[in-house]
Amino acid sequence: MGWLTERKFMTNDTIVLYMQDRILAKTLLPLIPRWIKPNHVTILRLLLIPANVYFVILEEWTILLPLFIFTAFTDMLDGAMARVRKQITLWGAILDPTADKLLLASVAGIFIVRNVSPLLAFTIIFLEFLIVLGAYSRRRRGEYICANGAGKVKFTLQAFGFGFMLLGALIGHPWPIYIGTALMILSLPFAITSLLTYGL
Repeated sequence: MGWLTERKFMTNDTIVLYMQDRILAKTLLPLIPRWIKPNHVTILRLLLIPANVYFVILEEWTILLPLFIFTAFTDMLDGAMARVRKQITLWGAILDPTADKLLLASVAGIFIVRNVSPLLAFTIIFLEFLIVLGAYSRRRRGEYICANGAGKVKFTLQAFGFGFMLLGALIGHPWPIYIGTALMILSLPFAITSLLTYGL
């Protein structure tokens, strides 16, 4: 279970490729021009957050579901690009998890408050806030760590959980929302593990 709390900051000299990196390296990455950097993809995710928020407020599920899936996919894409192409930067390592937290806390937070449970939404957002605060305090001390395994599992569970919630809203059936809620609750222990790793 050590991979869940790994703190080592990955550099271009200590890259470890994950399964999704190898898959994308053989499929999508060859189609992306070299002048497009991982940080460009991260910035794109940040720019797409207001659009996600706009459509969740309007409850335009037919637009929001594919938009959210694409926005969340950019998280996998920029990480794979950085590792496969050896373009890891400190700026990207800081901004990438920040973009993830902003996406989930804003878009999923609004949906969960309205349709599931304000308490669940508050718990998710509060834990994300503490993780950001812990990471900020470490950086103030000159310590930089990459997103750990627990954080990656957490975001994956949250992304799939919210995706199921949107699917339920789109088709008008509660069972996908139940699945999404279960995945969101399942993400909480990983959020706590990530928080303990970053520390305050």
